[in-house]
Amino acid sequence: MPSSKQLSLARVNDLVLGAFSSAPTSEGLDHAIRYLSTWSGSDKLFMIIQYALKIIIPFLDLRARLQHRNGTRKDAASTSSVVLFKLYSLIGDSRMLWRFWGLLPIYQWLSSLERMPPPTRELLTIERIQGWSMLLYYPLEHLYYLRANGLLSASVFLPIPFFKSISVKLNTTKLAIWSARAWALYVFLQFAHLRQDFRLLKLRERALAKVKGKSSTETEVEKVELRQRWDALRNEFVSNLGYLPLTIHWCVIFECYVSPQNLESRDANGFVQLCYLRKNAFSAGTPYRTSLLLQPTVKMK
Repeated sequence: MPSSKQLSLARVNDLVLGAFSSAPTSEGLDHAIRYLSTWSGSDKLFMIIQYALKIIIPFLDLRARLQHRNGTRKDAASTSSVVLFKLYSLIGDSRMLWRFWGLLPIYQWLSSLERMPPPTRELLTIERIQGWSMLLYYPLEHLYYLRANGLLSASVFLPIPFFKSISVKLNTTKLAIWSARAWALYVFLQFAHLRQDFRLLKLRERALAKVKGKSSTETEVEKVELRQRWDALRNEFVSNLGYLPLTIHWCVIFECYVSPQNLESRDANGFVQLCYLRKNAFSAGTPYRTSLLLQPTVKMK
């Protein structure tokens, strides 16, 4: 028979070390863990933080300048914005590093595309070009990242069989611009993809309205699935619409974009993406084909 001392020690053990025995279970927490355990899920979370910082940093700088002008602040610079900008740059740098295996899902996508092509020839052509644009985008971004962080020299030698090695200069600005242009090609083609999807959904909607002889349960299930596809199509359109001005700026006026003083020019675009991501970041998967592409992030110094 256990002594009272042993019982008291066991009781203390249960109260202290077993404190989580009374912790409630949460389906939301389970879903968040599953979501954040994936590459795309964790990237979206950091993307939300990054876009939020795009809005917060200029606001803090503006507030500091106004307070300095009114005489309520000694310094016109915001110390909080400096710290948050460091966090912003660190997240962007980390997200770019995590995309180093981004070619793997692109390879898987292109190979599955040939085995299971989309329903129309137009969609097949669009997705083929999108896939090849990503095959260009990722290596260019990887070279930019390695060169910007001093991991590659300014020029590399490419050995060619039966010929002398060719020296190729790595210009970080050109690498970033051309990788962003490859990304822009994907985004522009996505609008054409969405247009084709819209036509297919309209045809499916008309066909469903003409179908007779099916049970009410089967019809209702198909209508629910169709509504989900329409919702997914609208979400994808809003997301792509938010990416559009970003792609234009990244691939046209890169020099202005990398300046911390020009963060304000991206606030509206970041706000659109932030609203979209807040709505869809932790939502369940939809039957619509979501974008394989993640937004490029240029390291700002």
